[in-house]
Formats: sequence, structure tokens, C-alpha cells
Amino acid sequence: MYIRTALSILAGYLLGSLNTSLIVGRFYNVDVRKHGSGNAGMTNTLRTLGKKAALFVVLGDIVKGILAYLAGYYIYGGQTGGLFGGTACILGHIWPVFFRFRGGKGVLTAFAVLLMFDWKIALGLFAVFVIILLTTRYVSLGSITAAFLFPAAAAVFGRGTQTLVFSGIIAVVVIAKHHENIKRLLSGTESKFSLGSGK
Repeated sequence: MYIRTALSILAGYLLGSLNTSLIVGRFYNVDVRKHGSGNAGMTNTLRTLGKKAALFVVLGDIVKGILAYLAGYYIYGGQTGGLFGGTACILGHIWPVFFRFRGGKGVLTAFAVLLMFDWKIALGLFAVFVIILLTTRYVSLGSITAAFLFPAAAAVFGRGTQTLVFSGIIAVVVIAKHHENIKRLLSGTESKFSLGSGK
């Protein structure tokens, strides 16, 4: 069991470390961490490299979250293994071993893992994210709010201990990674989302 646990976590972490925005950026000879907000994620990729690059990042971040969950699910066995692999993938995305441990914030990958584990809560939180994005145009505010509501939703809908633990970890990590965004939101200097780039 210990070996299967370790393999599930290792597989998830290595998949997560394949940071899509940094891989896509190499095709443009651009490290997105040196531009814009400095974050290796979809939003900064959109602002720096354009729509096509951002689309590849969205697809890559979601696919690796799904693959990591499935890897854990089949290596360890069941949803517990899926959460081992999925959580490790999110952490790998944030602290990727292949990119000097400087990655993104893990929101898309966390959504993909949650979609595999509990699609009803995942879609509910996605709806919250979309509503906030459309009304305020702040991606960060939508992400922070969805992360904050994740443990509350898990508790309200009577999910088990596994979900509560997972939701707590993800909420803390995602919100902590948005600390600079929180400062900018409070000061009124946070950039708003736009699809204006035609790259």
C-alpha cells in the first residue's frame, strides 16, 4: 500500500510539473514568468502570448489534472488514490520540479481534479467563478471566491472526510497563492480580464 501511495503521488506530481504555460511559452521563445503578473498560468499567458496559446494552456492544465486523478485511481485504487494523484498534480503545477519550482496557481488543474471527484460541486463552483468574472472581470476574485466556497460547499452537501480534507487543502493553497492578487484587489490595481488580444 505504501508503494502504491508513493507511486500515485509521484505520478501526479510529475504530471503537474509539466506546466503547460511554460511549455507553450517555449514555442514562442517566451517565459511568461518574466512578463505581466509573472504567474505561469492561463491568464498571464493570454495577456502575454494571446488566445491560441492560452487555449492550449487551458486544455493542458485540465488534461493533466484528469490524467493525474486517473493515475492515482488505478495505481492506488479508488477515489482515495485519485485524490492522492490529483492533489500531488496541483502541487506539482504550483511548484514544478522541471521549472525550478516556480509555476502557476493551480486553479484549472484543481478544477479538473474536482470534476473527476465530485462533478456536481465542481460545476457549482465553476458557475460561481463565471458569474463573478462576468460581473467584475476579475479572474483572481472568481478563483479566490470559488476556492473559499469549496470547503463550505463540501460541508453543506454532506460530503465525506476525504472531500473535506481535500477541499481544505486546495482552498488554503489557492488563496495563499493569490496573496499578491488580494493586495491588488484591495488597492484597486488588479488587472481586469479581457479577450482583446488577437495574437
